[in-house]
Amino acid sequence: MTVHFIGAGPGAPDLITLRGRDFIAASPVCLYAGSLVPAALLDHCPAGAHIVNTAPLSLDAIIDEIVAAHHAGQDVARLHSGDLSVWSAMGEQLRRLRTLGIPYDVTPGVPSFAAAAAVLGAELTLPGVTQSVVLTRTSGRASSMPRGETLAAFAATGATLAIHLSIHVLDDVIAELVPHYGVDCPVAVVWRASWPDERIVRATLGTLENALAHELERTALILVGRVIGATEFGESRLYAGDYDRRFRPVGTTPRFPEVK
Repeated sequence: MTVHFIGAGPGAPDLITLRGRDFIAASPVCLYAGSLVPAALLDHCPAGAHIVNTAPLSLDAIIDEIVAAHHAGQDVARLHSGDLSVWSAMGEQLRRLRTLGIPYDVTPGVPSFAAAAAVLGAELTLPGVTQSVVLTRTSGRASSMPRGETLAAFAATGATLAIHLSIHVLDDVIAELVPHYGVDCPVAVVWRASWPDERIVRATLGTLENALAHELERTALILVGRVIGATEFGESRLYAGDYDRRFRPVGTTPRFPEVK
């Protein structure tokens, strides 16, 4: 028996890995976060599967479901939205399972920031603009931010910011970012990337409040940085014709001679 923690992706039911889909199909028990995981993914569950929406459950109740499956020798597909490596509450579940001696594995998923970048047609790291992406959020009731992890601190680096779970404190977000990025810095707000009701607003830090009007929903992702909509940037040396690399030796004395 194994508990398969599966990143269910950002919303579109086909944005899930083949491995994740196959684990769902092979598991007689499925626990899913119904507030964010698309119901269409449950179509992969085998006939007669025990399916539980964990949105209204406590951590204790979720673990009770897993323990019952463990005693019955039944694999569990545990679905969380996006990717499990950030803001999934997976860590506390794994800690409980390790204590109980219940085996598990983890299958990554498509994170929301990647889905948002895809719908924008944006690369979040551009040569000469920025080479870093910061995934962050503001403090909330469920999780506070550690001291030092402030928007201003991250903004000081000039990196692209992917700000989650913070649209409800938009005034504070803008106030912290403007001194570092300027009012003309491009911003994109994406609601429910890859869902049928996906929405996108493009603006600048100076015009964002007016652009959003009353369209404020907690699940929105705020992307901030000069890469958003950028057209003036250098080209990577990776594909330059004169760039000597292992898979394309160049010159009379290439660093990586071609193997015959």
